[in-house]
Order: sequence, then structure tokens, then C-alpha cells
Amino acid sequence: MRVTFVLPGIDFSGGVRVVAMYAEALARFGHQTTVVYPAPAVPPLKRKVKSLLRGQGWPVQVASPPSHLDGRVIERRVIAPHRPIVSADLADADVVVATWWETAEWVARFDASKGAKVYFVQHDETVFSFQPVERVAATYRLGLHKITIARWLVDLMRDRYGDREVSLVPNAVDTRQFQSPPRGKQPKPTVGLLYGRQAFKGTDIVLRALALARQRLPELSVVAFGGEPPERPDAFPAGTSFTINPTQAEIPKLYARCDAWLFGSRSEGFGLPLLEAMACRTPIIATPAGAAPELVAAGGGLLVRPENPEDMCRAILELCAMPNEPWRALSARAHAIASSYSWDDAARQFERALAATTPAGAVAAAVA
Repeated sequence: MRVTFVLPGIDFSGGVRVVAMYAEALARFGHQTTVVYPAPAVPPLKRKVKSLLRGQGWPVQVASPPSHLDGRVIERRVIAPHRPIVSADLADADVVVATWWETAEWVARFDASKGAKVYFVQHDETVFSFQPVERVAATYRLGLHKITIARWLVDLMRDRYGDREVSLVPNAVDTRQFQSPPRGKQPKPTVGLLYGRQAFKGTDIVLRALALARQRLPELSVVAFGGEPPERPDAFPAGTSFTINPTQAEIPKLYARCDAWLFGSRSEGFGLPLLEAMACRTPIIATPAGAAPELVAAGGGLLVRPENPEDMCRAILELCAMPNEPWRALSARAHAIASSYSWDDAARQFERALAATTPAGAVAAAVA
């Protein structure tokens, strides 16, 4: 197959990582895959001046900023200057995949020669307060065949948008990158979190739970990382180890420093850090967002009530009080669950979902 992925831009977000994994895997399977995206928008003069006044220098415009595409065998095409992508920008293909609500609007207008139209839905993007909710919702009614990453999104597309033909392909984890040898508990009880400023990430829930847990367990250590510094550093427990923009090689080491990884999201497409932490033998303590219910039900950690810092505090204290041998068993179980989510297996499922949208795939399905 000739497959084109259309991204709105590139960065180190989880969504771009997943697209990169699939594009690379499909190419490895023998398909001709291309990732197309617009060049970054030119920052307005006001933002440039602010950057200069803050001592961050004059922003340098680059055609293709660093991202999860780097270091992978992926054919890419950058459309410059920054603008919506149109049919003329793309080579003919068998399948074209939208990856974000804006790209779904673009793909819906493409000529039929650009391929069967697929919408890869990694979240309910109506929950993002900075997006136009009605336009986002309208893209889910465009009639593009959807592939999504979690059962709750399949249910949402059916119940809210009337689409009963959604393909489910759960995310996976690269166990070559995210891995750690067996270990016991830390000398001091230690928990970790991924920091995000967006309200739906639930960082406030985790920080409140940590404050409560510190009252009962003063020696509790906290490890955190994120793509930007916290807005209120004083909201973190004293002595928190916070790493800004860790390298990809550093992230597994951060997971492996912890007895539990805290996940407080109010809404999440899948929650890749859940699998990444588990692959590094760190059990999770999670709210029921994204894939957390399935992963915890399989034995990967503890599920807590949403919007309930007290319940997360209880789980932190429970896991930190766990004797070493039961904790090692929980750690091994988390690792085993994560290891069962293979990117090659997921890519084969993704491949089948794409193939079914092509004329040849539709004929084969009808015959079957």
C-alpha cells in the first residue's frame, strides 16, 4: 500500500510518537509510507520580542523542528510556508490518514486519487479548551473511517456520533527503550509523575494527593519530569526531583527510580506513560482515564476514584507500605502486561484496518 499520514505539525508529543511508530513499522512491512506536515507558523513579532526580553534570544525559525520522527527511517514532506495542506501537495496513494481534527478537515476535501480517507483518533479533542468545540465535533461526523486507540473512544464515537464501524488498535510500548532489570523497592519510598499544565492532565489532583501523603509519610520522595517548568514550583513537595525536557534515554531511568507512577488525568486518549512506567517495572496508581482501567484490571497497579486526591493518597500509602516481595510481584506483573503490548502487533492491526478501507480490502471483506 501507499500510505500518507497528514500531521498538523511535529513535536515530542505522544500523538506524534504513535504516528512515527506506525509510519516506520508500515515501511518495514514493505509499504510506501510518507508523513506530510506544514512547516511551523512564523511566530508573531510580539512573541519574538517577549522571548528576547526574557533572555531566551530571538526565536530561530526552522522548517522541521525536533520531534519523534527524528532518527527513524521515515519519508517525510514539509509543506512551506505554514498553511492548510491541499490535494496538490500530496502524491497519489491508496490510503491517506488524518491525525488531528484540522487535518481531518483537510483530508475530507482531498481528491479521491489521494487514497481512501481514514481518521486516526487519539483523543476526544473537544475536551481541549483551546480548540473550537463545534468544528472539532463536526470532524467526527465527516464519514471518514476511524481508527482509535482505546475502548472508551470506540464507545464515544458510537454513542455520541453514531459511528459503529470504528477500528480499535490499542497503543503499545517500545520495550527496547522502556525497560529496567528486576528490582526491589527504593530505600526511601518514591513516587513519580509526568507534569502537564493542561487542566485535563490532572496534575493538581496528584499534587494534592502528594501533599496529603507527605503528612502521613514525611520521608516520601517525589520524581517528576515535564516538557516545561512548573507554573508554581512551590506546589510540589519540598525536595522534589524535577527534570525539564529529559532526553529519551533519561526517561526510563526516571520511571525506574520510583515505587509507583502517579496518573491523575481527567481525560486521556490512551496514556502512554502508563505503559512506559509499567515496562520499567513501576506499578501505576491511576484515575480511570484512557487505558488505565484495562491496565489496572490486568494487574498493573491500583485504580483510584476520579477527582479524589484522598483516594490517591490512600493508594500511595498502601503501595509504599507494601512489603518488598509482594511489591516485586506487582512490579513483575506490571512489566509482563506492558511487554504484551508490542508495536509490531499493533502495527499489524493498524495495517489490516487501513487495508480494509481500500477498494481491494472492501471487496475481500464482502467476499468473506
